[in-house]
Amino acid sequence: MDTTVAKTGTEGKTWGGGSEPFKASYGKLMMWFFILSDALTFSGFLAAYGFSRFKYSSEWPIADEVFTHFPFLHGIEAPMYYVALMTFILIFSSVTMVLAVDAGHHMKKNKVVTYMALTILGGIVFVGSQAWEWKTFIKGDYGAVETSGGNILQFVDSEGERVALEDFASNYEGIRSVQKENEGLWYESESSLPEFTIKEIKDGFASNDDLQIRTLKNNEDGEKTILSREASLAKLNEQGKGVVQGANLKHNEYGMPLFADFFFFITGFHGFHVLSGVLILIIIFLNVLVNTYEKRKSYEMVEKVGLYWHFVDLVWVFVFTFFYLV
Repeated sequence: MDTTVAKTGTEGKTWGGGSEPFKASYGKLMMWFFILSDALTFSGFLAAYGFSRFKYSSEWPIADEVFTHFPFLHGIEAPMYYVALMTFILIFSSVTMVLAVDAGHHMKKNKVVTYMALTILGGIVFVGSQAWEWKTFIKGDYGAVETSGGNILQFVDSEGERVALEDFASNYEGIRSVQKENEGLWYESESSLPEFTIKEIKDGFASNDDLQIRTLKNNEDGEKTILSREASLAKLNEQGKGVVQGANLKHNEYGMPLFADFFFFITGFHGFHVLSGVLILIIIFLNVLVNTYEKRKSYEMVEKVGLYWHFVDLVWVFVFTFFYLV
């Protein structure tokens, strides 16, 4: 049987059974298979997020009120600005990746080095920005009270603006200690103490007549429900059980824990892809520097890692749209 072998460099010389499918080398075809399978994985995650958000649409946190921070601008509300900047940086890195691939097609090593370096820099900045966003999300901003039923009670002033716990909580002058295993019949581990106790919150709230409670239930106008002063006092005293500051997989001051679960899982999974892409880009970048692809007369490896990088960027566009904007 007559067979043909690709002439596009060492990457394409693994075929031995006829013409190449779609004129793609084995390596590029396998990369497309991987991208397809990974796309299905991300689609499942986003579909699960959409289903959960639709089911709890009346209680879902508002992204504009959650992601309001910007580095070095403490105390200034900048809703979604930092996330938008992160998105721009990642999309710009995709542009530089295109330029690197094009330079490789023309065998221009110096341009490949320049554009790949810019791509790597953009990926590193994005991963660092995502780490900062995680830290800010975990730390929290205002704090809230959690009821025995797992609902979140947030605090607002007479104008409906959020108020931080530290602005009204009374000072406790006693000595507080972390719960220890030998101090009770039933023990639940306690790694650290919250900054305030529920008694401090209740006493401080009672002494500030301008404060009210905002629940996560939407009213007829689609906004979070703000209780009257009397109803706020009654709800806090009857149902307030614990103090929540920031977010983790169990508690979330911004709303239901499911929101934080999806945030950590989806953005973390994507962040892992970006970090992996940066490491692969660095390896390919070093190969470019030592003339590996000049000797092969082909920069196809740059093109293959470029396909992965474009996929990561495209996935973020969907994450940004579904998680932050919608």
